Amino acid sequence: MMRSSSLLLAGLCVTWLHASAADVPTFHGNAMRTGWIDDAPGLAPRDVAGDSFGELWQSPQLDWLDGRPPRLYATPLYLDDVAVNSPSFPAARSRVVFAATSNGFVYAINAFATPQVPAGAILWRTWLARLAQPTFDGINIGVMSTPVIDPVKKILYVTSCASAQAWQVFALDVGSGRILPGWPVAIDAGALAAPGVNRNAPPEPVAPGPPRALFAIQRGALNLSPDGSHLYVTFGEAITGWLVAIDTGASPRIASAFASVRYPHRTAGGVWGAGGPAIDPQGNIFVGTGANFNSLKVQPYDWTQSVLQFSDSPAGLVLRGTYTPFNYGDTANADIDLGSGGACLIPALDAGETATPHLMAIGGKQGNVYLLDRAHLPGGLVERPPVGHDSASDASLLSPAAQPQFGRRGPLNVFGPYSETKGAIDKARSRSVPAYFRSAEGRHFLFVTGQTKVAEDADAPTAPCLARLRIVTTPGQPAYLEVDQFELSLVFGNPGSPVVSSQAGREGIVWVLDENAARTALLIGDNPPRPVLYALDALTLKLLWRSPEGALHTSGKYNEPLIVRDTVFVGTDRIQAFGRRSPEQKSLVPASPSGALPAKPPGAVAASPGLDLYLTGGACAVCHGIGGAGLAGVYPPLAGSEWVNGSEERLIRIMLHGLQGPITVSGKDYNGAVMPGFGQLAGSPFNWDDGKIAQVLTYIRHEWGNTGGPIAAETVTRIRQQTGKHEPWTRDELLKVGR
Repeated sequence: MMRSSSLLLAGLCVTWLHASAADVPTFHGNAMRTGWIDDAPGLAPRDVAGDSFGELWQSPQLDWLDGRPPRLYATPLYLDDVAVNSPSFPAARSRVVFAATSNGFVYAINAFATPQVPAGAILWRTWLARLAQPTFDGINIGVMSTPVIDPVKKILYVTSCASAQAWQVFALDVGSGRILPGWPVAIDAGALAAPGVNRNAPPEPVAPGPPRALFAIQRGALNLSPDGSHLYVTFGEAITGWLVAIDTGASPRIASAFASVRYPHRTAGGVWGAGGPAIDPQGNIFVGTGANFNSLKVQPYDWTQSVLQFSDSPAGLVLRGTYTPFNYGDTANADIDLGSGGACLIPALDAGETATPHLMAIGGKQGNVYLLDRAHLPGGLVERPPVGHDSASDASLLSPAAQPQFGRRGPLNVFGPYSETKGAIDKARSRSVPAYFRSAEGRHFLFVTGQTKVAEDADAPTAPCLARLRIVTTPGQPAYLEVDQFELSLVFGNPGSPVVSSQAGREGIVWVLDENAARTALLIGDNPPRPVLYALDALTLKLLWRSPEGALHTSGKYNEPLIVRDTVFVGTDRIQAFGRRSPEQKSLVPASPSGALPAKPPGAVAASPGLDLYLTGGACAVCHGIGGAGLAGVYPPLAGSEWVNGSEERLIRIMLHGLQGPITVSGKDYNGAVMPGFGQLAGSPFNWDDGKIAQVLTYIRHEWGNTGGPIAAETVTRIRQQTGKHEPWTRDELLKVGR
């Protein structure tokens, strides 16, 4: 059942999963990803702004693994009534928060105290599998997406990384954490290459490519068909995107799948945004795809930088509609992903309000927000429209007014400065899913988070980072978006998706969990990021409350708060609960953290400039790991690499201009993402001068047992002058250099 009567749609083709009114079984509140919780009577703005609002409790810190702390990329979920049956609590009925961590553990945690069980107690824990060695953001790659719960069958579905070549999908009993018979289901290259599985396969079979061409970090939240018969899982990050449908019946299996690009193109179209697939009550599935540096291929059945709509049936996934922004050519090559957050499906408007009552919204790294008629997506089913440069030709629902960045009609840019070439990595303007809100007066709004940049080519953010958009409706006319109000005082580091709480459209509050650090920041170390939770009045954008400095422990990225009744839950390295405190609770000091990160060892020295650049100056450690180990099949290792220890001429060329295509390191092949150039070149997301490049290359040639000599800035300058402008190098080109 939906969160509010305003979310009920007429003429359903299927029966939606029934849940308690308070249940939050999936990311962003519900399967449509509205982000609106219209059942929060105890969270009025006056209460949140008062001095009684604050932290209620913390769970114990969750499990470490292999010396690495837990982090929650997954947003916590909630069921209002669970019959718990575990060794610690063999017969308890509880209201339960579910958490899943980067270390591959899933937990059931008591949300509200009972005479038998205190709030925050861990009711059960399940460890899914031994993890692969590669890391991401310095942490283990375990559960990286938000699970989904079938509240009727009392089953929690969750994915975990099995290896660099495969992921596993598990089904857990919500009362005990027990893995159900027939599970897990493996998703690997062989499974997706089985005849008839890939619904976007070429007519003639193509030999499987390197494993990374199929897989990446599974970050998109899971979702279920309205009747719970199919589970949907998305894949892709700077590589091929996938939507995978899994039959959840008596014999769980991959039912069908759809590759966002047709082989042999393998380096774009990832479906990696935190929102994953959004699903309407008719069972239509909507995803947004991304891009990769220099990834554009204009060819049939290639859906890089697009919104895709699917139906699902016993015959499998079928593409039913598409939309591609007019400027997808430039943005695709600059890695400015459309699919960096995910789609928000807006509950059906009254047909008398507008000619387009079935709407959806999606943002992206460019800082735009697009409004679409999801009943009639404007694109074709074979190929995208020609690459364009006329903003007025964009097929989304456009305002009749000229947009300032174009001087004519075009998509709404919310977070700027507008750019079609600068918007990747830390320059991205937004990676969140919009949140819908209908006020009691019947006005329709979207809330979006992101970052305005201090300059087009800057990493540094400035305000505004939160906006309220109005959906403008006129009888008989298409709807469109306009900015209703900006919040002009707050600067977010890397915000998750906003969530709106209210009661029957009144007392609205916008909640934002901000990582409080740049996208490339590592989540481990002596001083890892401490996120901040914000609460703002939905109708005035006045700041009501923010979590005190250091109150939240280090979390993951792109997650959001869980709103249940009168309580706000946040997943960090534990579950932390906030709400109205009694006078006794106000005087309590929050529990001190346990299992803290180890202190810096005695005799440790200050980081070198090269180390600082490697860790925080860009994307080095994010891709190649803090230990230089890389990621199997994707990002080559730097430790022990003949390319690092060998010819400095080759290494400098890679750093200046980037690398594309296959490369072999220590006898193993890598062919995942295109490495961008760092050398202040057009289209590069980085602006490193010759001194910085020399520092970071000198560092990696001395670290992890490497034996290469130092590199001088003068050498970088000489090679820059020799090579001038150059596309990313290929292995064969580099092998001709510095023999």
